[in-house]
Amino acid sequence: MMDWTDRHCRFFHRQLTSHALLYTEMVVADAVIQGARERLLGFDDVEHPVALQLGGSDPAKLAEAARIGEAFGYDEINLNVGCPSDRVQSGTFGACLMKVPDLVADCVAAMKATVTIPVTVKCRIGVDEQDPELALDALANGVFAAGADTLWVHARKAWLEGLSPKENRDIPPLDYDRVYRLKAKKPNEFIGINGGLQSLEEARAHLDHVDGAMLGRAAYHTPGILAGVDAAFYGARPEAFDFAGLIDAMADYSARHIERGGRLGHVTRHMVGLFHGLPGARRYRQILSTDANRPGAGPDVLKTAFAAVEFGGRAAEAA
Repeated sequence: MMDWTDRHCRFFHRQLTSHALLYTEMVVADAVIQGARERLLGFDDVEHPVALQLGGSDPAKLAEAARIGEAFGYDEINLNVGCPSDRVQSGTFGACLMKVPDLVADCVAAMKATVTIPVTVKCRIGVDEQDPELALDALANGVFAAGADTLWVHARKAWLEGLSPKENRDIPPLDYDRVYRLKAKKPNEFIGINGGLQSLEEARAHLDHVDGAMLGRAAYHTPGILAGVDAAFYGARPEAFDFAGLIDAMADYSARHIERGGRLGHVTRHMVGLFHGLPGARRYRQILSTDANRPGAGPDVLKTAFAAVEFGGRAAEAA
């Protein structure tokens, strides 16, 4: 989700669900320590609960980055041991750390000794020629012994050689049963599942076997599904979603971003898939893809885009 789940995306997603835990893009520990922290880590209070996802392999640096993240107000620190991208591998972090579970455990232990908020890990079931039965157990055993609060498992092996990151989204096949077997071995640990989930119904079915379900690309490309999360998983009363309130919230947020020197397109690029399947959705996408990216575009463009969509036979309120 690098370059996707930035602060604008998370603010938007929070308007759709009050309770789901949101994750940042992966931020490299060195950047957190040495870089422009407000630009990298700043977020709106409305985003809570929100987890800071870190990349790295140096326990001391990760501990320092975690300390900084906690000071910024994040609710959780997550270590990424699942991303297969080339730029991640060149930095010796992400999915290639599946090969060194003892080092991952050391990283978790260092962060746990530094912060008071939860420290979690997101991993794969294995990489390259590893046997997932052995690799996932080794990683899980190590991080839980080190004090990890949660392990999120992307139920697909990562191929670091021979496949592009894009190809690795579909190849090799997902193996949800492998994650279920891990949970059966560790009934007292929180284990969540990720990878290929396309709907809330699929997520709910996984909860018969594991403790949590994580949606990534489906939540980004069709964010409207998030409007059902609170009722489906957190006991909220099912009711019609307040799209008028969403319009106002995103218009106000966009105006504040523009006042600080930003552009409307920084916000609206995350909103293009919101009304997938509704009458007027195509026109909505056209407006956000063109007019919202013109120099000087303001919140009025966003309201015009919303007004193109029909809800139950009438256009959205854009006043």
